[in-house]
Amino acid sequence: MNLAWTKQLSVGNAVIDSDHKNLIALVNGVERVINARDHSVMPQAFEFLEGWLCVHFANEEKIARAVDLDFFKHRQAQQYSLKELQHLRDAMLAKEGVWCESTAKHYAHLLNAWMTVHIIKIDMPMKPMLQTLDYKFWPDGREGKANHAAGRAANLYLQHFDTTPCHA
Repeated sequence: MNLAWTKQLSVGNAVIDSDHKNLIALVNGVERVINARDHSVMPQAFEFLEGWLCVHFANEEKIARAVDLDFFKHRQAQQYSLKELQHLRDAMLAKEGVWCESTAKHYAHLLNAWMTVHIIKIDMPMKPMLQTLDYKFWPDGREGKANHAAGRAANLYLQHFDTTPCHA
């Protein structure tokens, strides 16, 4: 049930879209870990997903601040989204990789739904404002290069877990 990036998921900014592509690839990697019931790798997989999510949240906030977008509600939604992911992680880790096929599908579905809701319900409302800017807008004028180090780290992780990174 791998998620796939489509143009309909674009929020109108290269950095945020690239973050979402990487997050989708990471979610797909975690889904493979879930289906393989590889409990030894799962903590690291979730840690990396959560870390990348925090980079993504920081990128969104930097863009929002640069254009004077009220970010209070968005930040609250981000925090709730992170807590949902952590709750899912904790529930899965508590089972120590011991679950049946239907449970693996259930967790994978929850993870996919979480990612979809994050993009569509939390980030998509920013699209009208983002579309008024250049697609490669980045507050310091370097077209999103500030997050390339995180992107390189994500790509190394994705290669390690046999996933395919997505690029803007």
